[in-house]
Formats: sequence, C-alpha cells, structure tokens
Amino acid sequence: MNFQAVLFDCDGVLVDSEPITNGVLRDMLEERGWAMSSADCFRYFVGKAVKDHKAEIEARTGLTLTEEWLHAFRLRRNEALQAGLNVMPGAHEAVAAADKLTQGAIACASGADRFKVEMQLSQVKLMPYFEGRIFSGHEMARTKPAPDVYLAAAAHLACSPASCLVIEDSTAGIQAGVAACATVWALCTHESLAPLLLEAGASKLFPHMGVLPELWRGAFSQFQES
Repeated sequence: MNFQAVLFDCDGVLVDSEPITNGVLRDMLEERGWAMSSADCFRYFVGKAVKDHKAEIEARTGLTLTEEWLHAFRLRRNEALQAGLNVMPGAHEAVAAADKLTQGAIACASGADRFKVEMQLSQVKLMPYFEGRIFSGHEMARTKPAPDVYLAAAAHLACSPASCLVIEDSTAGIQAGVAACATVWALCTHESLAPLLLEAGASKLFPHMGVLPELWRGAFSQFQES
C-alpha cells in the first residue's frame, strides 16, 4: 500500500488528555446525580462527543443538558488541561517522521472542539506541524464514529481516503477511519484493549507512539514520495 498521507487523532494519540477530561466529566456528571467510576466513565465516553449522549445523560440525571452546562464543562475541562496536560510519549518523533515521509501531507482529525484541539497542540508544541490542517468533528455534520472528519482531512490534502493512514486509539475513532476507507493503526497501551481495537477494524496495533518511525522505516515502500 502506498500511503500518501497520515491523519492523526488528537486525544490519546498526540496528547495525554483523556484521563484529565474524563475526570472532569465524571465529577460534573456526579454533581448532577449520575455517579460512576472513572473506569466506567472512560469506557462510556472516550472518543465520543458528550453532546451526542444528551438523551441518556438527561435520563440518568433527570436534568436538561443545556448549552450552559456544556459551556461550563468545557471551561472546567480547559482549565484542568492547561494545568496538567502532557504530550503522549513519542508523539513528537512520530509526527516529525510522518511529516518528513509524506512531505507535509499530515493532518489532525479530532472529534473534539477546535478550541480544545488547537489549545492542546499549542501547549505541547505540535501546532507548527498541523497549522491549517486541523479538523474538528464539532464542525462536521456527524462526528466519530462517522467518517466525516477523516473525509474532510483527506479532501483538504487532495488525497484519496484509501491512500491515507489513520492513527487512532479509540473504537469510535477506528470505526470512523475504517468508514472513510482509510487504513487504521491503533495505539494500544493495554493488552486488554487489543480485542476491542481489532474488532473495531484496526489493521495494526502498536504499543507506543515512539515506535512508529521505525515501523515506517521498516515499511518505507508503503509511503509514496513525490
């Protein structure tokens, strides 16, 4: 396969944001009457937009999920991210290698809102690689697991989705990449997650972002230089 572009998810792939965001969400849902463990909250919401679960959140809490509450959640989440966000280990090396191999044909395609994505990439000093090539599921007709955000990124790069390699970590994101007809490789940091990621459609699992440059060098013919 001659890949022409690499499309990165953001949360859990480029930045270690998911434990922080999940913690804020769990706390705020508990404040409204829906108590759950951090692990349960993570399994339920990771890779998905909170607003897409409006009906169930309202049923569980007995309260209307308003735009004001969502705004308050994003503010609290952003404050927590600004205080404690870290880059995913190896992400700088992986992004730099992809940028070089594809001659700049990389993009960040996230299910999160644009402000969050851009804030995070700037905070971990990855924004220079993605400036002008950031795509948010909040700006699409449908977010992940629908393919819209990956289709938009591929179109911007003037690449067929089938020639794109997607780097993901969640089942919803993998399903989005597969639905776009891209090849999906998934970051798998816990062996217990492997069956779920493979079932979602990942064609390769890898344990650490830092191994990607070597994987790509070992399969250099997969990339098409022009």
